[in-house]
Amino acid sequence: MRFLARTLLITALFWLGCSAQNNQGSAIGDPALDRRVELQIRSYFNIPPNVNVSIARRSASEIPGYDKLDITMSLGSRSSTHQFLISKDNSTLVRWEKMDLNADPTKMIDLSGRPWRGNKEAKVVIVNYDDFQCPFCSRMHQTLFPNILKTYSDQVKIIYKDFPLTAIHPWAMHAAVDANCLATQNNDSFWEFADYAHSNQKDLNADSTKTEAAFAKLDQVTSDIGKKHGLDSEKLSACLKQADKLGVESTPTLFINGEKVAGAFPEDQLRPIIDRAIRTAGGKAPESKSPGGQ
Repeated sequence: MRFLARTLLITALFWLGCSAQNNQGSAIGDPALDRRVELQIRSYFNIPPNVNVSIARRSASEIPGYDKLDITMSLGSRSSTHQFLISKDNSTLVRWEKMDLNADPTKMIDLSGRPWRGNKEAKVVIVNYDDFQCPFCSRMHQTLFPNILKTYSDQVKIIYKDFPLTAIHPWAMHAAVDANCLATQNNDSFWEFADYAHSNQKDLNADSTKTEAAFAKLDQVTSDIGKKHGLDSEKLSACLKQADKLGVESTPTLFINGEKVAGAFPEDQLRPIIDRAIRTAGGKAPESKSPGGQ
């Protein structure tokens, strides 16, 4: 449990909390106590020495005998603030994480109109926040298709939501627009494009200075898929031209019946989560097989 707590905190620092601000000075009012808190946190969570740790704020809490203590960690332009509890007598520090049990991911994620694969009426829904240019997303895509879909057949429905990381993936947003323009007319065309994009990342990334070439290639593939599926070419073209008018933390991220799975998990780690969701939904998970369905 200690290792897990440390891992969660470090992960939050580097990937989840990039907008928090770092305040200087003593929020506790005692520089010596500030230093003791900092040393304790650095030691317990194995904070790298180049990461700055400071106390942002001390305030009243709803827990008798304790105050809230906001600790900010920063590295360059990235920072993350985490909440702790400190006893009134300054002798105890507690990691504080408040969770809203009323927050249900299955109700928070809007899936209306999204293309799907699998069984449309399946009780287990896997939602993947995807980036077509993300190498880890490509790995997850290859795990989901064909292995996971083949293994679970009609027991799951897989839906992709767009999460292009435009700051580091220059053609990801363009690809998302192309894919969704196809999806507005035909479900299968979206998935054919998704298969192409995730299978040809290296080719599309061949020359990072030629982003326009990647755009052109993606548009050509979109047009070809549209023709193959008999889509309205004028509507498709008009949709693609809207890309320039669009205004736009880690991928891939899946939600399996609301259970969040962040990262490119291999099939042997993904299957127990899907099995659990199937059993919870009243179904029977398929018998265990080796990865790849062997």
